[in-house]
Amino acid sequence: MFTERVVEAGEGRLHFRRETLTGLSCRISPERSRRGIDQSARPGSPSDGCPFCGGSLTSATPCFADGKRILVGESVTFPNLYPFAEWHTVTVISREHRVSTFSPGQLADAFTGQWESLSGHDGYASINWNFLPSAGASLAHPHLQGLVDSRPSPLAARYIAGTAEYRREHGRRYGEDLRKAEGDAGRTLMDGAIFWHASPVPLGEKEIRGVLPVSHLSGFRPLVDDFASDLLQILAFYRELGTRAFNLSLFFDREGCDTGFSAFCSIIARINPNVNSMSDSSFMERLHLEPVILTLPEDLAGMYREKMG
Repeated sequence: MFTERVVEAGEGRLHFRRETLTGLSCRISPERSRRGIDQSARPGSPSDGCPFCGGSLTSATPCFADGKRILVGESVTFPNLYPFAEWHTVTVISREHRVSTFSPGQLADAFTGQWESLSGHDGYASINWNFLPSAGASLAHPHLQGLVDSRPSPLAARYIAGTAEYRREHGRRYGEDLRKAEGDAGRTLMDGAIFWHASPVPLGEKEIRGVLPVSHLSGFRPLVDDFASDLLQILAFYRELGTRAFNLSLFFDREGCDTGFSAFCSIIARINPNVNSMSDSSFMERLHLEPVILTLPEDLAGMYREKMG
C-alpha cells in the first residue's frame, strides 16, 4: 500500500514514505519529536535560553565533520541536530534574536553560508526560510535551512519534469518563455538579473516568484548579492502590506542534469500570527508540498493501545 525509503540522518533515521495509490508522500523524522515543538509556548526571548544567542551558539549547535562551522560575516552555519533531509544545514543570520529589518550584507552573507554548506553534496538542493513562529519557525531567532536529498521534493519534481517536457515539445526553456509571458501580463515586480513576478497560480497568500538565470546551486553564488537586494525589497513591500511572517524556498536542479529547469524562489505571506504558539505548517508543507511528520504511524498505533487499553 506504500513504499518506504529509510536513510540515516544526524543521530536518527528519516523515513520517506509514498502512498502507492495516490503518489502522496511525506517524510517522518521521529528524532524531531525530542524537541517538544508540538507544545504550546510563547516564543522565546534571548533570556529564555535561545540556542542561537550569544555563547549558546557554540555550545548548543554542532560542527561539521572537520570540527568547524561556516562563518560568513555575522552568519554562522552548521549541521541541523534534528534533520529532515539527507543533508540538512542551518544558518543563523544575525546575532540579534529579533530583527525587523535586515541589511543587504546580512542576507548576502547568510545565503553565501548556505551555498557553501550545500555545495559538493550530490542531490537536489534547496535553501529555505520560515520567518516568525506563525510561519512555522520553531525558533524566533532568524535562520535559514538548507536541504539536499537524492530525490527532489514534490513541487521541485513537478517543475523539473514539466520543464523537461516543455523543452522537448517546444525547443525552448520554460523559464525564458515564462519571463516574457509574465512581463506582458502585467504581473512583473522586478526584471533584473532575477525576474520577480506575482505568481498567477499562487501556492499561498501574496506569493511572489523569482526566476533565476541558472539551474544549479553552483550558479547561484554570483547572484547572491542581487538576490539579497531583491529579497529586501520584497520584504519591505510585505511590511507595507502589514505582513511580517513568511515562508521562502529556493529550488535547484541536481548538478550535472540538463533538464531545462530554471532555479526559482517562492515566497508566501503568512497571516493571523499567534504570539502564543508556532504553526505546524512551514516551508516543507506550504512550498515543497511534502509534510514533515514527527510520529511514526506504527508508534501512534502503539500509543493508542497503551493509552486506551
